[in-house]
Amino acid sequence: MPLLLWTAAAFLSGSLMFSYWLGLAAKHNLSGVGDGNPGALNLWKAAGFRLGLAGIALDFLKGYLPLLWLSGTVYAQGYGLVALAVAPIAGHAFSPFLRGRGGKAIAVSFGVWSAITGFEAALAYAAILALLKAIGRTLRANGPKSAESDGLQVVIGMALLPVFLWAGKFEAAILGVWLGNFVILVCKHRKDWASWWGKRKIGEADADN
Repeated sequence: MPLLLWTAAAFLSGSLMFSYWLGLAAKHNLSGVGDGNPGALNLWKAAGFRLGLAGIALDFLKGYLPLLWLSGTVYAQGYGLVALAVAPIAGHAFSPFLRGRGGKAIAVSFGVWSAITGFEAALAYAAILALLKAIGRTLRANGPKSAESDGLQVVIGMALLPVFLWAGKFEAAILGVWLGNFVILVCKHRKDWASWWGKRKIGEADADN
């Protein structure tokens, strides 16, 4: 029962939509900004870098602090760690405060990974994303940047993270956290995949004509 209560608390922490609420305080409804994602990036676009950075920090902390608080306890072991670590990510992605329409869970994911691996996996994920972004820019040359490609990089980067986790000999429960995080990111970025695939098929059709 205590594990269930702590998991619910971690989910509630993740579900607090700070970026969305900061946007409303600044008279910006993020559901009408960019792709409509109620996250820190759209807050940055709508209200400037100061509020954007505040949103990123708060979204990070709502994943980081609960896991940091519980680290070393009996609850944060084995399958308990999986439940506790995935809960804030799921809370952000499917926030009850927004009727299940939460954000894409990137900053909160970094917070969770920072807490459970002493920043190691979070830094590795950041390095992977930086490398993918550099490769993407090279492949696109001078072409326009797309939100779809950023979404693809987030998911592909997470798909590659187990290589680091395996090399670092992290415990099996960490792989369970990764699986839960990966499934949520795939779900939240499914529109990016669909849009990218649709544009690719159109491009192939144009090339054939």
